[in-house]
Amino acid sequence: MPKINGNEIRPGTIVEHDGGLWASVKVNHVKPGKGGAFAQVELKNLRDGRKLNERFRSEDKVEQVELEMKDQQFLYETDGRLVFMDNETYEQIELDAELLGDRRPFLQDGMTVSVQYFGDEPLNVTIPQKVTCKVVETEPVQNGQTASKSYKPAVLDNGVRIMVPPFINVDEMIIVHTELMEYSERA
Repeated sequence: MPKINGNEIRPGTIVEHDGGLWASVKVNHVKPGKGGAFAQVELKNLRDGRKLNERFRSEDKVEQVELEMKDQQFLYETDGRLVFMDNETYEQIELDAELLGDRRPFLQDGMTVSVQYFGDEPLNVTIPQKVTCKVVETEPVQNGQTASKSYKPAVLDNGVRIMVPPFINVDEMIIVHTELMEYSERA
């Protein structure tokens, strides 16, 4: 694994530190009046989700880790575990459903996702940035509610509540931005 200087850490960099795999969440470069500059880095453990704040000076060496991305198909969920299948080898893996957090409802049967691997160990799941959903419940349009930035609440077929523009009606298909958890466009 390549070693990088402590001041080369950027958000999203994955490093091996204190015997674990950590993803840098936030990086703040500090240059105090006295002493040398350093990077104040917020790290998140990829295996158990713990967070850690660490200072890295420019002369500190850190091992950077490259994770392998594999596209896999979501099959089903059982007992809080998500089952995915590799499309090339047909091998199946199980991951904890809590990995996706509040984006879990957007995972649909047969959906292709990216699974990040460290060697043979699956660590994280990334679902597509935009997903098509059906509106199952929303309020009818009210007269005079034509302002460009007015929104109304809606419930999607996966149970998620989001705000949609007033022209969206029940049974319409919309595209939802999964990271922001908000309406993107009509499908």
